[in-house]
Amino acid sequence: MSAHASLSPELEEVIRRGSPEWQTKTLERIATFFLEGASRFGDEQIQLFDTVLSRLLPGIESRARSELSHRLAPVANAPIETVARLAHDNEIVVAGPILRQSWRLPEIELVDIAERMGQAHLLAIAARAGLTERVTDVLVRRGDCSVVHRLAENPGARLSRDGLVILIARAGVDISLAKKIRLRPDLRSRLRDGLPATVDAIRQRLLATAAPETQSDAQHVPAAVAGRDYAAAQRVVAALRQQGKLGPPTLVDFANNQQYDEAVAALAALCLVPIEVVDRLMGAERPDPVLILCKSAGWDWPLAEAIITLRPRGRAMPLESLAAAQANFERLPPMTAQRVLRFWQARSEDGEQASEDG
Repeated sequence: MSAHASLSPELEEVIRRGSPEWQTKTLERIATFFLEGASRFGDEQIQLFDTVLSRLLPGIESRARSELSHRLAPVANAPIETVARLAHDNEIVVAGPILRQSWRLPEIELVDIAERMGQAHLLAIAARAGLTERVTDVLVRRGDCSVVHRLAENPGARLSRDGLVILIARAGVDISLAKKIRLRPDLRSRLRDGLPATVDAIRQRLLATAAPETQSDAQHVPAAVAGRDYAAAQRVVAALRQQGKLGPPTLVDFANNQQYDEAVAALAALCLVPIEVVDRLMGAERPDPVLILCKSAGWDWPLAEAIITLRPRGRAMPLESLAAAQANFERLPPMTAQRVLRFWQARSEDGEQASEDG
């Protein structure tokens, strides 16, 4: 007897009776029928199973949906529509097995779920054995700490250049994440291609040949200019903003006049980034973080040059470093810089909210 002849009457009976208990039992029996013969079924038969199972799912309790998800996740020819419905389920106990394991989910479905669903779904996706750059770009942008940590340690996850830039930016405040990025096999080639690091200390520890376990955490802390009081500089900048005089030309004047504190305060105000973040970025050995700020704001190289040559503690920038900085600045895509900037801004907003909640 064909699959169509044995399943169609049963489906009609389930639809007519409409009992959730009956639907659950029927779904379990049909799923067992499919799994026992999955290797022998052709496309037409699998499509019939798909029609039946996907029509039954809406009336099934989460326990039965979760069990079905676990049973179908490893099956190479699992019914596509059923798999997609399970993957989009709001309950992670249902969606999780499919998101982590099923190869029947196309990229477009994974992107859609990563864009719309919560962090538990993103965490499950980040654990997949293989992920395309289109999917990882969304995970890096939307994922919380647990998601990006799992993504960083997933060797089968392909990261785009933009995605790796943002991941390194997040590692600037997360030593554990930086250590995991350092072990990625695709990192060295990206850095050789001119990938800008957001903090020089991150770049150094990522390229280091020594195992991170042999170094103290203090060696991995990004460099910062500690102990500076920007209160007076912030008052100057606030007054300029109130008068409508705060803009890129003012920032250039501060840089040319070696007014370091005022330049930092103006850069923070114009880029809408906390002054302590700008202070840390300006204190890095390499200028890459400041180049990201300038590129995200749409400024040109002369303005960026004026800012990065304003070095704290009297440090001068070698000419060869300045030429390399210009090359990095011109190569840096504005969209990438803006994504990193949004991450810094989001961290600031999260910190402010946490302070208010506390």
